Amino acid sequence: MNKSTNEQKKLVCRCEEVTEEEVRQAIADGAKTLKEIKMITRAGMGLCQGRTCSKLISRILAEETGRSIGKIEPAGYRPPLRPIAISAIAKAKKKIGGKLKYKFSSAYKDE
Repeated sequence: MNKSTNEQKKLVCRCEEVTEEEVRQAIADGAKTLKEIKMITRAGMGLCQGRTCSKLISRILAEETGRSIGKIEPAGYRPPLRPIAISAIAKAKKKIGGKLKYKFSSAYKDE
């Protein structure tokens, strides 16, 4: 196996098992941002939410597009999901007057 083949088989996103080759192909197919690469390849959607692979993908995007890494905007991050007890939702609903809203952080302030 030659060096260029080895480089193409490198995993850049371990969580979603996305290879460097897949990232480069997404760019060749028209992806111009980290978000577009994420949507096409799922790179950055795993357990670490891109904290491990986003720098590698940014480097590849910079190489392929000729832009500097500083000009590449980071993809949006989402915090890892965690289960919420139904009782916490009910408690939040009571505190806000019976109308359920999407912000539950107030339920945790008193605990």
